[in-house]
Amino acid sequence: MARGNGTSTLSPGLDDVSKQLVEELQRDGRRSYADLAKSVGLSEAAVRQRVRRLLDDGVMQIVAVTDPATVGFSRQALVGIKAEGDLREVAKRLSGLPELEYVVLCAGSFDILVELVCEDDEHLLSLLDESIRSVEGVRETETFIYLRLVKQTYAWGTR
Repeated sequence: MARGNGTSTLSPGLDDVSKQLVEELQRDGRRSYADLAKSVGLSEAAVRQRVRRLLDDGVMQIVAVTDPATVGFSRQALVGIKAEGDLREVAKRLSGLPELEYVVLCAGSFDILVELVCEDDEHLLSLLDESIRSVEGVRETETFIYLRLVKQTYAWGTR
């Protein structure tokens, strides 16, 4: 199972009921424990306990997802970064920038990919020049500006 802190652990896996709970909450994270209990065939208390364990174990998070454009962030971009030195340290430094939504170590043309949201192009330019490119170890960047977000989903379930 992957964890938000970048570590992964081998897990015996989720049972069918836990998988179903994750999938139900991905469809609607506001569902009540009573409603979830009906869907999975457990008591409300058992569902509450399972959901708490899934949260505590880092298997899932329940969060509000906004549309950046509707809350004042009209520019989204993906930035490919070529770095030198310890990539984990460079990624850790980049992770401290609040505008970066995702920071991913990867293989391929880039060492690190970051996704960001900005208020406008001036904010993007400032972030690139004053923040991202000034991080020690960042050697080169290539910016891919989003023209239109066609699909964004978090409901991929527990395949």
